[in-house]
Amino acid sequence: MRDIDLNDYDYDLPLERIAQYPVNERDMSQLLVYEEDKISKDIFRNLDDYLPSDSLLVFNNTRVIRARILFRKETGASIEVLCLEPLSPFEYELSFNSREPVEWKCIIGNLKKWKGEKIITPFIYRGKEYELTAEKLQPEGESRRIRFNWNSKGISFGEVIEATGHIPLPPYINRDDDADDIDRYQTIYSRIKGSVAAPTAGLHFTYNVFEKLKEKGIKSVEVTLHVGAGTFKPVKSKNISDHEMHCEHFFVTAKTIELLLDNQGKIIPVGTTSVRTLESLYWLGVKLIHNPSGCRSELSLGQWEAYYMETNVSVKESMEALLNLLRERNLSYINASTNIMIIPGYDFRMINGMITNFHQPRSTLLLLISAWIGKNWKGIYVFALENGFRFLSYGDCSLLFR
Repeated sequence: MRDIDLNDYDYDLPLERIAQYPVNERDMSQLLVYEEDKISKDIFRNLDDYLPSDSLLVFNNTRVIRARILFRKETGASIEVLCLEPLSPFEYELSFNSREPVEWKCIIGNLKKWKGEKIITPFIYRGKEYELTAEKLQPEGESRRIRFNWNSKGISFGEVIEATGHIPLPPYINRDDDADDIDRYQTIYSRIKGSVAAPTAGLHFTYNVFEKLKEKGIKSVEVTLHVGAGTFKPVKSKNISDHEMHCEHFFVTAKTIELLLDNQGKIIPVGTTSVRTLESLYWLGVKLIHNPSGCRSELSLGQWEAYYMETNVSVKESMEALLNLLRERNLSYINASTNIMIIPGYDFRMINGMITNFHQPRSTLLLLISAWIGKNWKGIYVFALENGFRFLSYGDCSLLFR
């Protein structure tokens, strides 16, 4: 860990190569394929040509919420509140369905201008005007606890933010969100609300692509990991061990775990969020095996735990431990959180390929890519830059095999 020099994970990314808008048709983005040390180029519409017919694709079905809420004070100062995760009620679904005040962990833009305790913004819902109030409470690490209240018991908080909020585009997309982003910054299979960033590898999929995959016999399952704003947090520390990884909540059904168990050696996650979910799932099973009573109250994986646990547990044993836990509790899905940081030297357990976009220099996501394919990431990124690929969230895609 301490031997990792972040300068080795840097590259020159010209601003004009950062996609500011998506391509007109989702599946007409470019596709880079890396297999057996060879790089080729195609369009995403032909993805099925490069996947083994017995593959199991794993999709993150999280849905981006309109988490960016703008308030304007009487002085004219603008204050931005970015909702990260619910605190009270703690469950996403309960918070979105609540018709009472809710509290969220938030990042505040222009915090110095927020002098009083409360700020208010008007919003229109079904033709009527209401007010949303934000009350500043105690700090939550680098964020703040914010209590939201609104003057109608007939409207849920989920409906409130749909009416008031904006799509939280990444900071490197240097423009305001527009009407098209409401659709295009979501995967077509997004269902479970909770993310403040899209699982962008999934943005390229269309119903036509899904039909071609189905015709080839390729299977798919879904997991849910709510992507946090920390995914864009740059690594500023000199030593990677000093970087604090963000926490993300994920959900995996028993049926999905059974399919993962039945398809070992064939699993290809769509996006780094699916990678993190699958690898975290394995280590949670290992924790259960080594300490059955210690992690039953709360299933969570720390940032570096995977590097210090014994590794002689098979995937089969890990998945069965999780399934046994669900049977004991009479539950249909795992509800857990992870801070896992995947860096070069990590021993992947669950995956056999990866579909992902192109990531920022010196980022934790680029470290994950390097952990998967080694130093060859440099050649892949040079090829992408020299062949007109578009980078980051609205950019092009890659299929990476070892």
